[in-house]
Amino acid sequence: MHVLYPKCAGLDVHKQTVVACARTQSGAAITYDRQTFGTTTRELLALADWLTAHGCTHVAMESTGVFWKPVWHVLADAFDLVLANPQHIRNVPGRKSDVTDAEWIAELLAHGLIRSSFVPPPAVQALRDLTRTRAQLVREIARHTQRVQKTLQDANLKLTSVLSDITGKTGRAILAALVAGETDPERLANLTQGRLKASRTELMEALHGHVTPHHRFLLHLHLAQIDTLEAAVRDVEARVGDGLLPFQAAVGHLITMPGVSATVARVIVAEIGIDMTRFPTAGHLLSWAGLCPRLDESAGKRRSTRTRPGTPWLKTTLVQAAWAAVKVKDSYLRALFRRIQSRRGAKKAIVAVAASMLTAAYHMLKEGVDYRELGPQHLTRVDKTKLARRLVRRLQDLGFHVEAQVAA
Repeated sequence: MHVLYPKCAGLDVHKQTVVACARTQSGAAITYDRQTFGTTTRELLALADWLTAHGCTHVAMESTGVFWKPVWHVLADAFDLVLANPQHIRNVPGRKSDVTDAEWIAELLAHGLIRSSFVPPPAVQALRDLTRTRAQLVREIARHTQRVQKTLQDANLKLTSVLSDITGKTGRAILAALVAGETDPERLANLTQGRLKASRTELMEALHGHVTPHHRFLLHLHLAQIDTLEAAVRDVEARVGDGLLPFQAAVGHLITMPGVSATVARVIVAEIGIDMTRFPTAGHLLSWAGLCPRLDESAGKRRSTRTRPGTPWLKTTLVQAAWAAVKVKDSYLRALFRRIQSRRGAKKAIVAVAASMLTAAYHMLKEGVDYRELGPQHLTRVDKTKLARRLVRRLQDLGFHVEAQVAA
């Protein structure tokens, strides 16, 4: 087999140790040199010197948790690094150890058999950390809000039945009064601001409960946590705004797409970057994101078409944006959703819409253009023959005899 990199190395990365194997080939002679290093900065610098002494030009490692990141940061400036998916380079069970893993990685790298994973540049990595942190903080706010609702139900206060958002102005005012010791339903009802979906009588009835000091303590605790988390979200958003300055043009293009808010656009940029040359085609990007059917065939039979896990941060955000996009009337995305929903169901249809949105984002970032609306009739215009066959088959299923002829 042809050797691409005669001097390369494979790293088996762990939390405390890094097992390195330098593979050197001169003619038909192949030598392996193995050594174990720690994961402190001093040890990683020693690893870099050791690889340089062996003349290694390319280094490969597995993406094990977050343990590969410090190694990557130290070696990135001196070597061509390859980050491998562990599922793609599994060693043979029964003959596996840290040393053999490093040797196996080096052997695969030498022959060019490792597909490099997508590692964004440092600026995009920093933006990715911020957007993911914001998502985690928002989830924590939702969890504490649910705990507040649980406490209210335990106190027999049906506030969630009369308020659409208990953390809004009216809800927070009532909750603050409850924590302060107020229990009179009429006084609590006087704290309302704006219009409510319930009448005043219904509101007072919902506020008549049995609030104990224990309930007040829990409400105070969770509300304080929500305030802290909301302050943290504001700090992260301010930091995201500063880190987004080099990518403002890309975000400006993405927000022209239906369903894509500024937050969604930031997540897209943070997860895939703006350099679309890393993905040869839009299909490669969809496969990486886990938004296309998997290829699983054996003996001519398709065993599964379920989507792969992909990157959960991008996938979940696109699906949420797709639900917003399909509500836009007279749009291509809404027509696509309704077309697939009638045959495959809403879940598969919304994933298809998310995939279409990511495909559009790929071309928008690659070409630097805004979103171009195709219109709800695009699918009909593209394939009239297929639509006609489907309508004829539908009428035949209903018991009609149909003969279709092309109009003059």
